[in-house]
Amino acid sequence: MILLWVRMMCDRYSHQPMAQPSVHSSGPGANLSAAYFEARYQILREPLGFPPSAAKLPDDDAAIHAWIEMDRVEPEEDMMVVAVGRIHLIPADSTGACADTDDENAAHCPDFLPLGSHGFSDVSGNDFPTPEALRPAVQIRQMGTLENHQRKGFAAIVLANLESEAVTLWGKCTGFLQARVHAIPFYESQNWTCFGEEYMVEGIGLHRSMWKPLNVPLGPDSLVQSRTEGEE
Repeated sequence: MILLWVRMMCDRYSHQPMAQPSVHSSGPGANLSAAYFEARYQILREPLGFPPSAAKLPDDDAAIHAWIEMDRVEPEEDMMVVAVGRIHLIPADSTGACADTDDENAAHCPDFLPLGSHGFSDVSGNDFPTPEALRPAVQIRQMGTLENHQRKGFAAIVLANLESEAVTLWGKCTGFLQARVHAIPFYESQNWTCFGEEYMVEGIGLHRSMWKPLNVPLGPDSLVQSRTEGEE
């Protein structure tokens, strides 16, 4: 399905000076380009007034990353990254709380409470399994698309790649994320479900936690490019 989707987008762009989009995923141990971090900064950090250093997270090396890139209009320039995302394994001794950036005064992102105790339900009335049954647990972070490339399906492709690669690497697992409230409809369209109340992440805005069981990786024909350890 993803491959067909990208082919359709390629047809859409075939009459324009910018080349066809290509999808990539890599990690853990990904050798990420400056263009990747440039896009992450422009999408997620610059609009909030953060410095460029906030685009990098201390555990990026331990995560799987996915991105979509395209040729710039000027032929002498390098590829530009237009959509990004990453997924990491939540350590067995963690319930997901973390600093939002590597800065000394970084905002705090709260725990995913179902990883710490039993008895929670989501907004659809689904009861969470026990914390042990939710492991391995993974978290989506740093998802976004450049403004002039939005509404073309890029975010859904990046998210599907991340989900599939997580299952390939870590097996049947449970996905968690902290969505900015304006992004909730997108994640709901990809079968993620909210739980708990809204909360504020200082300097960023209102969020809500979401989850999704991740059970089966996509077939090899469904992914445009498979993850390669340590390579872009």
